[in-house]
Amino acid sequence: MSALIETPAPVALPALKARLRDGKAELLAAFAAARPTTSAAGRLLRDLARHVDECLQTLWSQSGLPRTAALMAVGGYGRGELFPYSDVDVVVLLPDDDHDAALNAAIEAFITACWDIGLEIGSSVRTVADCVREAERDVTVQTALMESRLLAGSKRLFDRFRRAHAETLDPSAFLRAKTLEMRQRHVKYEDTPYSLEPNCKESPGGLRDLQILIWVARAAGLGKTWQQLAAKGLATPFEVKQLQRNEGVLKLIRARLHMVAGRREDRLVFDLQTAVAESFGYEHTRERRASEALMHRYYWAAKAVTQLNQILMLNIEERVSGSQDAPMRPISEKFFDRGGMLEVASDDLYQRDRHAILETFLVFQQSVGIKGLSARTLRALYNSRELMDGKFRIDPANRALFMQILQAPQGQTHAFRLMNQTSVLGRYLWVFRRIVGQMQHDLFHVYTVDQHILMVLRNVRRFFIPEHAHEYPFCSQLAAGFDKPWLLYIAALFHDVAKGRGGDHSELGGTEVRRFCRDHGIEREDAQLVEFLVREHLTMSRIAQKEDLSDPEVIGAFARKVGSPRRLVALYLLTVADIRGTSPKVWNAWKSKLLEDLYRTTLRALGGAKPNAEAEIEARKQEARHVLNLYSLLPGTEQALWDTLEISYFARHDAADIAWHARSLHRHVQSLAAVVRARPSPIGEGLQVLVYAPDRPDLFARICGYFDQAAFNILDAKIHTTRTGYALDTFQVISPHIDKNQDMSYRDLISLVETQLGKALATDEALPEPSRGRLSRRVRSFPVTPRVSLRPDERAQRWLLTVSASDRSGLLYAIARVLARHEINLQLAKITTLGERVEDTFLVDGASLQQNRRQLEIESELLDAIA
Repeated sequence: MSALIETPAPVALPALKARLRDGKAELLAAFAAARPTTSAAGRLLRDLARHVDECLQTLWSQSGLPRTAALMAVGGYGRGELFPYSDVDVVVLLPDDDHDAALNAAIEAFITACWDIGLEIGSSVRTVADCVREAERDVTVQTALMESRLLAGSKRLFDRFRRAHAETLDPSAFLRAKTLEMRQRHVKYEDTPYSLEPNCKESPGGLRDLQILIWVARAAGLGKTWQQLAAKGLATPFEVKQLQRNEGVLKLIRARLHMVAGRREDRLVFDLQTAVAESFGYEHTRERRASEALMHRYYWAAKAVTQLNQILMLNIEERVSGSQDAPMRPISEKFFDRGGMLEVASDDLYQRDRHAILETFLVFQQSVGIKGLSARTLRALYNSRELMDGKFRIDPANRALFMQILQAPQGQTHAFRLMNQTSVLGRYLWVFRRIVGQMQHDLFHVYTVDQHILMVLRNVRRFFIPEHAHEYPFCSQLAAGFDKPWLLYIAALFHDVAKGRGGDHSELGGTEVRRFCRDHGIEREDAQLVEFLVREHLTMSRIAQKEDLSDPEVIGAFARKVGSPRRLVALYLLTVADIRGTSPKVWNAWKSKLLEDLYRTTLRALGGAKPNAEAEIEARKQEARHVLNLYSLLPGTEQALWDTLEISYFARHDAADIAWHARSLHRHVQSLAAVVRARPSPIGEGLQVLVYAPDRPDLFARICGYFDQAAFNILDAKIHTTRTGYALDTFQVISPHIDKNQDMSYRDLISLVETQLGKALATDEALPEPSRGRLSRRVRSFPVTPRVSLRPDERAQRWLLTVSASDRSGLLYAIARVLARHEINLQLAKITTLGERVEDTFLVDGASLQQNRRQLEIESELLDAIA
């Protein structure tokens, strides 16, 4: 006689509710009383998940649902981890779509019971086919289902679901989608791990950046744990240790944050930072607050996660795309170009040659087309931090390299950000290391001290770049006449470097920068200027905002303190950059006017002349007027056009182009029809084509479409939008059908281009399909990984779109067509062809860019267009 299987007695909902509540309270109380360790946090998350598992399994067994159905945990809960107040996401999985009334009632009763006992579940009811369909449509659903776990019900149905879900995974498409999603998330959370109120789950360097590594690795079949990734060669044992340690820190902080808030709260907001810090046992001291100690620990963990995420994401991308075997172009004996990424020649390069550490960033600056560091280089830097000791810092060769980086003609913003991300900047400038991750407790700064400093450096650098002249034209004018920009870069690096020590950080910073200048052999006059800027970097803002600028004594005293027009220009530029670097909301037109008024009145008091940039542009205009006179145009003919143009127009065109534009357009400034003019290119080959027309979203695409259909290759495009809403665009084009040895010349094409392009712009017909140009043999041998970046400018009104891809005919039109389809307006364009590689930059705006989902669509379509 067989033994009877006892069925567990049903548990009443009130009793189950008490069991859930009391069990959770017991676990949280034990966690609160225990030492705040990462192991305690990990144990809590697992125990909470198991406790909820038991309650759900009890409800399922009493639900009356058929044995053929299943209950799955998905998302974070599916990982077998549950933070104190995180969502409990489940899926009721059904074998087919045949739902009768009894089944629907049972499902509804089960879900209601979950809520009745206090489980605020996120639930969905799906068949396997439903899951597959939703996963194919939404990568977020696909990701959540990837981490599914069977709680109760049919294992056979669950296994069928897992097989079907696995078949939907395309590793390459999934990687691309998650990478775009991660970038968008980073932008949403200020694109820095050092936000003063970071989201410890979603911010850069947060838990999500670790989870995404496991997701993309899992989709590619490369492992589900850090140890499995190491076994596949994607991570070193040291990196696994760092991943586990910093993941534990972030989980511990998030768990404590939930406990203190008493709700789901993933942001370390100011209101909770002190309480969370005290739960760790941190106390206030004279040197720093308890919250600063907590946040310093968080920032260092987030920084490590950011570095490790970058290394492993690049490694996984190489595995998925197969680019780890791509040929490399040698740059020097120490470095290679691997598809636009800088790669060390050997893993032990830095151990053999410490000078190569700083040389990495100099080569990064100097090598055209290099967009970042490869996974191998990042890993080598990550493992060489201990090499950057006291001897490294005083090495004359390293000091010379650091000065070369500062004095390079371009690339300081990216180089120094990269140096900070890889911990090299703080290791070389030990004084900088002290302010990495240091908070600023005021109403203005939204960045930690190190991020604020790098933001100010970026702002100063942008004053010297013509493409950014539209942002702050007056600063760009002044910067164009300043002889040694690198002095301002040093001042930016040191202006706040002594914060947090007590005392006047300006005075202490002046002492630090004087020492730096002495150690790095900077001439006395230049060193005195830099020290002055650091000591007085708050003075101009204070006077402009707090003193009477109509008082001659105020102006006289400030003029005496400044002493010279050169110092005044430098201080004005640093002041504007500093204010802009505190928060996007701090700078406004009023502060701009006050500072500019103070600058101008002080300049008169000093007896100085107008900025050199104004004189240079005026000289350019005078030269253009002289050219116009040669064509017998009346004086002042050009003014109607020039009055509609921004300063950036004159900064980006030489006198010959300015005169040609004025001569061609002075009668058509308000023309409703497109004006097209062409001439043989001044560079000696090809045509220079001018288009002037009322601006519209598809204008750029139609121009590029004509050139594509007419088999012209666009080598360069200068795009401007006038104050009156007209596009003034100049293109440099060549035709592969014209041979220098043939009788036909570009001059023969001028009339044809002017007529045909004019007709193309007059039509409203649909844009034609772009031609798919054949890739050259060289491009096939040295493929460039297509990259698209879409980021808002600091005013969040316009966006900077950068595109990197292998060159081919029709590429620019393919890009322009995507922009037109989404009604994106083009403000500026910089087309750069580097051999077989294209690096294009566009300044754009449009309503669709304000929607996250549309942004992802645009980036994805652009990647498809350039692939």
